[in-house]
Amino acid sequence: MIRKNIFLVFLSCITFVIQAQKRPNIVLIISDDHSYQTISAYGSKLIKTPGIDRIAQEGARFDHAYVTNSICGPSRAVIVTGKYSHKNGFKDNETSHFDASQRTFVSELTRNGYQTALIGKWHLGDQPQGFSYFKIFPGMGQYYNPDFINMDGSRVRVEGYGTTLAEDFAEEWLDGRDTTKPFCLILGQKGVHRTWVPDIQDFGKFDNVVFPIPPTFYDDYSGRKAAAVQDMTIEKTLLMGYDLKMFDSAAQKDKMGYIARMNPAQRAAFDAYYDPIYADLKSRQLSGRALTEWKFQHYMRDYLSSVLSLDRNIERTLNYLDAHNLTDNTIVIYLSDQGFYMGEHGWFDKRWMYEESFRTPMVIRYPGVIKPGSVHNQFILNLDIGPTLLEAAGLKIPEDMQGASFLPLLKGEKTGWRDAMYYHYYENGEHSVSPHFGVRTERYKLIRFYKRVDSWELYDLKKDPNEMH
Repeated sequence: MIRKNIFLVFLSCITFVIQAQKRPNIVLIISDDHSYQTISAYGSKLIKTPGIDRIAQEGARFDHAYVTNSICGPSRAVIVTGKYSHKNGFKDNETSHFDASQRTFVSELTRNGYQTALIGKWHLGDQPQGFSYFKIFPGMGQYYNPDFINMDGSRVRVEGYGTTLAEDFAEEWLDGRDTTKPFCLILGQKGVHRTWVPDIQDFGKFDNVVFPIPPTFYDDYSGRKAAAVQDMTIEKTLLMGYDLKMFDSAAQKDKMGYIARMNPAQRAAFDAYYDPIYADLKSRQLSGRALTEWKFQHYMRDYLSSVLSLDRNIERTLNYLDAHNLTDNTIVIYLSDQGFYMGEHGWFDKRWMYEESFRTPMVIRYPGVIKPGSVHNQFILNLDIGPTLLEAAGLKIPEDMQGASFLPLLKGEKTGWRDAMYYHYYENGEHSVSPHFGVRTERYKLIRFYKRVDSWELYDLKKDPNEMH
């Protein structure tokens, strides 16, 4: 009798483990400010991104994925809570504070047997809740020798390149995880946030490339009051020192925190690359449009060089899953917290409800569910990620989550879906972008600006895809 009971207990444990492993593992990689214009899976001719491309080739690419508030912290809050900014409480990076005790899709996974981890950028406070484990950057993090916050609240500075270190720590956690449980890993990368400091091994990778000037680069913003008062142009706002790393002296460099934290070898490599570029610039004595276009070229080179490291480490994630026989039962999602300007309208940065800013790249691989090479044109919001992952895990979607699961779309099922989306940007400070909200349908976009500028804008995206009139 005792042996029979022991056998039954053993059998039930084995059954639990098997059932747990049938639930998919989840890897959610969230980059920072990565534009869909710089991903070869989206047709970009600017750069090759084999890591991201592999996810799209083995899964699905989403051509109309959008965020509901195009700014770092608020976008991430929307992703984890499945609620709009006005509901989750984190509306801006200026005055809002994230209530970490509120329910998230991660806390639901943890509560229902998943082992969950957060590595890298969080940007929603220093003490995440609802995770089994975390090791995060304070705030936005640093490219070189970043600090990390541990579970006990301690901080440690780790030597190396931030994008690579985040991947290192993610793999370290995966190595030590409880293999009897399904897992959810959120890997938040700092790349490719301003100031776009590349890994040393990527210095100069695009120095021989001349990038095409976007057709809207010299936009005069006529008829658009909000665009006319912004402060985010490559011409006037992109800083020679802070952004483009052009300095007259070592003392000026030392005042930059992201440079001052470099070790001697890193600093020597940094100086060896950037100092000759600045010397050449000074010798040319550029001004006017010639200088503006030089700034654009240099910005593109640094940005794309930073993308190389991001994509390389995404490849590492995929290779890790392959090597540990995890690929077939793991959902992999890659997206950015928002889009970014690559010189369109003369801009860098994000914030706007215009396409380059609030459209985000998103690719998903789910073996056995998604037909490889699929392309989806439905409106998908960052709001929808939590509900989708909960349904994939066989869990009930909380009633207060405002997003919708797009799992049926991934399965190829014919289902009704939204034909319009809502957006709201709340900040009224940096870059002088006026707060605004709006609605986008397949053809039209209506935007209401308030506070700094009081105006309405209506676009026919079929006739005016660049949103100029």
